[in-house]
Amino acid sequence: MKIAVVTDTDASLPQHICDQYQIRLVPITVQFGEESFESEVDITDEEVFVRIDREGKLPTTAAPSPGKWAQAFQAAFDDGADAVLCFTVSANLSTTYDAAVMAATDIIKDKNITVVDTNSLSMAQGFMAMAAAKALQEGAGLEEAVAAAKALDGRMFLYGALSTLRYLAMSGRVGHIAAGMANLLDIKPILTMENGKLELFEKVRTRKKAWNRMLELSKEKLGDKKIEQLAVLHVACQADAEEFAQMTREYLGYSGVIMISGMTAGLSVHTGAGMVGITVVTD
Repeated sequence: MKIAVVTDTDASLPQHICDQYQIRLVPITVQFGEESFESEVDITDEEVFVRIDREGKLPTTAAPSPGKWAQAFQAAFDDGADAVLCFTVSANLSTTYDAAVMAATDIIKDKNITVVDTNSLSMAQGFMAMAAAKALQEGAGLEEAVAAAKALDGRMFLYGALSTLRYLAMSGRVGHIAAGMANLLDIKPILTMENGKLELFEKVRTRKKAWNRMLELSKEKLGDKKIEQLAVLHVACQADAEEFAQMTREYLGYSGVIMISGMTAGLSVHTGAGMVGITVVTD
């Protein structure tokens, strides 16, 4: 039985990983006024923030429509898939899951499509899609692949440090005066993943302290557990991510592969350029 794995671009999966595991991506929409773009198809994080900084205004983002999901599902079947296994960004964050379910039940009928709400985001979501795809490559069936993905639930954590509150001020989530004061004091909020959302965890002054704090928190979370997979996330700051990855390797004593991944626009417009973060899967 040939099973195709599909997810949305909020999974922050690099293209080479999608190619390796044969994961199909459905893009989140980014809207600047009347202009519409598909995340990672015709606009990147870097291009998004060049335009934001030029125009002084954030774009809106939207989940893939049921029609977009239906196109992706049908393309998988046209390519010989007998079934589709779909993983979406948390339903607590987006209508993406609902749209995928609608496509699977109301548009593509009489086909074997399983839609899973990961209750996660970014590489936490991505690692779940990867786990299922890897299981399938090793000969697992549909139920086994779903179980392999869900086995990661409770074994992942994510932290991210914002570079600035400017973009949150632009979104209206933080007042401009408060954001200005925070930037003046060099405050770097640290976010974590709770109930499928990015939530404020604590505030730290200076980038160096925020990065060190994320590593301290990661070590505390790990305890006696070992790291199975690790990704460093970033928003339009590849060099910073590489620097943080090296810090991570040294601090956590990790010799395995560190995936460096751009967060992608469906999420990055809510965190702002310069964010660096870490996602870990434990044993």
